[in-house]
Amino acid sequence: MPQTVGLLLVPGFALMSYASVVEPLRAANLLAGKELYRWVHVTPGPETVAASCGATVPCVAADEAGHLDFLFVCAGGNPAAFRDRATLAWLRHLAAQGVRIGGVSGGPVILAKAGIMDGYHMTVHWGHAPAVAEAFPNILLTRSIYIADRNRLTCAGGIAPLDMMHALIAEEHGPDLARRVSDWFMHTDIRPAQSAQRASLTERYGVHDDRLAAALELMESHPGEPLTRSETSRRVGLSTRQLDRLFAEKMGASYAGHYRRLRLERARDLLRQSAVPITEIALGCGFSSASHFGRAYREAFGVTPASERRSRRS
Repeated sequence: MPQTVGLLLVPGFALMSYASVVEPLRAANLLAGKELYRWVHVTPGPETVAASCGATVPCVAADEAGHLDFLFVCAGGNPAAFRDRATLAWLRHLAAQGVRIGGVSGGPVILAKAGIMDGYHMTVHWGHAPAVAEAFPNILLTRSIYIADRNRLTCAGGIAPLDMMHALIAEEHGPDLARRVSDWFMHTDIRPAQSAQRASLTERYGVHDDRLAAALELMESHPGEPLTRSETSRRVGLSTRQLDRLFAEKMGASYAGHYRRLRLERARDLLRQSAVPITEIALGCGFSSASHFGRAYREAFGVTPASERRSRRS
């Protein structure tokens, strides 16, 4: 019997992530010459759900979805704002029934809000990761492009579902069919689950000095308790003078200035994607007080932290 895959589409879902899930299912049916998968689009609200780009998909309500072997939650935008109690209860009901459940892009955030990810390894798009780590300390968060843990399958989104679906099809119908499906989409470079979500620091910043790259990595991994110049210099094997010169020449900013910007950008992500109190965000991003944080934030972005949160909610 073909497997039935539910696709729960949250308004504003990422179209690329959704297509990277459903298109491999269609191709598997086509290349196998029989129906291996069928799918149903489910909505938490309106009968037609719009993606972030405006494309629309007709859906059915959860109670009309019927039997599901698998459910993927596809979301984008600000999944932390999702509060539909009926949908969250339905997810808990499916989990209790043993249905295999997955989340794509912002979808894992909604799984976490439903309370069905505690004690599981989970990944999510890097843009949502800081808010997830703050809001759900019982979840074992990874930076993989996708991860399977028992009957949960989460994926960072973008084109990473193509890699995830290759693994899923190979698991259920063999590596030959999975390879043919990937070839169908000219997806010839299959990435393993643990692949990095983002380009390397060298590629992102355009730096080729290993010591500077090591310093940047240390700074990104210590936003809440910022490392001093002398501590970072010691760890990467430079003098503070050499470190200052590298930042001035390669980054166009001082060590302190770049570090401050990193911490403010992390704070902005938390303001936009979580309900963590502003004072907690300030302290968690290395600022001594909410007032200190507010002044720095307004200087950097032109708005106060409270205004940033209000505008995002509206």
